[in-house]
Amino acid sequence: AFAMTEPRVASSDATNIELSMVRDGDEYVLNGRKWFASNALHKNCKVMIVMGKTDPAAAPHRQQSMMVVPIDAPGVTVMRGLPVFGYQDREGHAEIDFTDVRVPAKDVLKGEGEGFAISQARLGPGRIHHCMRAIGMAERALELMCLRAQSRVTFGRPVSENANIQDWIAEARIEIEMIRLLTLKAAHLMDTVGNKEARTEIAAIKVAAPNIALKIVDRAIQVHGGGGVTDDFPLAMAWAHLR
Repeated sequence: AFAMTEPRVASSDATNIELSMVRDGDEYVLNGRKWFASNALHKNCKVMIVMGKTDPAAAPHRQQSMMVVPIDAPGVTVMRGLPVFGYQDREGHAEIDFTDVRVPAKDVLKGEGEGFAISQARLGPGRIHHCMRAIGMAERALELMCLRAQSRVTFGRPVSENANIQDWIAEARIEIEMIRLLTLKAAHLMDTVGNKEARTEIAAIKVAAPNIALKIVDRAIQVHGGGGVTDDFPLAMAWAHLR
């Protein structure tokens, strides 16, 4: 599991992380609270990568470290899985409490003060993956929207004959191709010039891909009528996860 995000701070800026990691001889003592820890509820999860603050007096981007922590270590309490609009993530988004958790100093990743650098190296590619999934959900929603528009009849004619529905389908095709190309550009720049030089494109896809996918899923829900907001179709769940 990856435990970075915290309930008390805006964790999208990793310098805000508060979980304390205090050196005590050959160990660190961890105290704090995490949530949205991905994979923490998976039955095969044995260890976490935990990000915290080892030196509050250091430069802002050198205060954080990451450590490998067994999920069953004394003082670790998995509080709950966090639902998103009522949906539970398949691998779990967990809230986890750390109370006097002792971690051997040898289990610090890369070295003390390297946590921020590690997180930035990880989160760039992670955003590419999120956008890939968003594009996939948008494609699936468009496919379902076309099928439903052809099979559903309102006021004596298929929904697909309405001009606004035809516009929605055409716009969806155009917009998916736009975010696909922008995501590919960001990935190409990460490969060729690195995350730092690609930061504008990485930030752009983080905004564009979910916004466009949400719009397409919402319109697919509309074309499905009342069924679109139920679990008879995957659209409601897709909307919740994208949001």
